[in-house]
Amino acid sequence: MATLMTGIKTITRAMVLGAGMGSRMRDLTDDRPKPMVEVGGRPLIDHVLDRLVAAGVTDAVVNVHYKADVLEQHLQTRATPAITISDERALLLDTGGGVVNALEHFGGDVFFIHNSDSIWRESGAPAIETLANAWRPDDMDTLLMLADPTVALGYDGAGDFVLMDDNRLARRASAQGGAYVFTGVSIAHPRLFLHAPDGGFSLNVLWDRAIAAGRMYGVLLDGQWMHVGTPEAVAEASAVLAQDHGS
Repeated sequence: MATLMTGIKTITRAMVLGAGMGSRMRDLTDDRPKPMVEVGGRPLIDHVLDRLVAAGVTDAVVNVHYKADVLEQHLQTRATPAITISDERALLLDTGGGVVNALEHFGGDVFFIHNSDSIWRESGAPAIETLANAWRPDDMDTLLMLADPTVALGYDGAGDFVLMDDNRLARRASAQGGAYVFTGVSIAHPRLFLHAPDGGFSLNVLWDRAIAAGRMYGVLLDGQWMHVGTPEAVAEASAVLAQDHGS
């Protein structure tokens, strides 16, 4: 399997955020965590991990909280990637705190961060490959994959970020149009987490700091992003995938 070359080295590590409560997924998450909800006949977590493995990831950390045993048991059935569990049963740490809690597992290397409810259809080159090839370690603390909200499935917002001419990111102003939505996939350098807050906090805290320093960039997905956050979105995404596979 070919691996992806970046400005530093191949990116072989990833953090998958699997600890969320999945509150908007009820009743689908009454007996399982959100990453185990099936889309197109397969759990969301397998869609995510298969994409990462195809991109050259060999080691992944998955954080767990709600219905953690169900997710852990499923992950034990996978041969690849090698999976380490970051246990948040006692205290849910949000996105930023969850990554900080697992940071020691990345050995000081650059790594992917991937939400467990984000899948997409690709129109061009593999999206994670495009993201990795755009990584510039000297200039970037984090690089986000963005999507066009006007063609996204399961998303009805106005977008999160404005993509500047040099691919730096700025927050969308409240009345500003033409912004892109974050897909839930990014690359992070460990220096992004220097002097991070203690306990639970959102990655947005660190992103705002990176934006202020001019070290947060974005890459646009060539395809259709599917935010699978509600039962309705699960049904819609499953229908799209079934159509793609001719079933």
